[in-house]
Amino acid sequence: MTAAPPADRVALVDRYLQCCEDRELDEAQRLLATDAVLVFPGGRRYASLVAMAREAAGAYRWVRKHRDRYFQAPLADGDTAVTSLGTLYGEDLAGRPFDGVRYVDVFVVRAGRISEQHVYNDLALADLALADLASASGTNDPPSSRTRYRP
Repeated sequence: MTAAPPADRVALVDRYLQCCEDRELDEAQRLLATDAVLVFPGGRRYASLVAMAREAAGAYRWVRKHRDRYFQAPLADGDTAVTSLGTLYGEDLAGRPFDGVRYVDVFVVRAGRISEQHVYNDLALADLALADLASASGTNDPPSSRTRYRP
């Protein structure tokens, strides 16, 4: 596969993120290099998207991204770094909604496929904030249907 033009690299990453959100994992897997490295918060590494999704199921009911901006830059070895910035929203395992949780995903695109994904986000901080709100209210119920986490 030849190197994708710059605009196509951002489109590739955006398509991958959408497939992951929609749990179209077979399609998302086709966008990855065969030896892709997936690194998530806490340094957790996954050999496959299926393994990542399985573990995520134990962390929240669902999560999606407001993908606000992309940046890309050439790397010295000819690869391209693509960074996606935005916020996460979803629902934790207790049914509490969250929104406005910052994330940064850094990708390396090599020969038209994603060879690395590094995920950084504030979900752990949002979990603490939501737990504090629930504790303060004396219930495990969601504090509101539009809880917005702000660091």
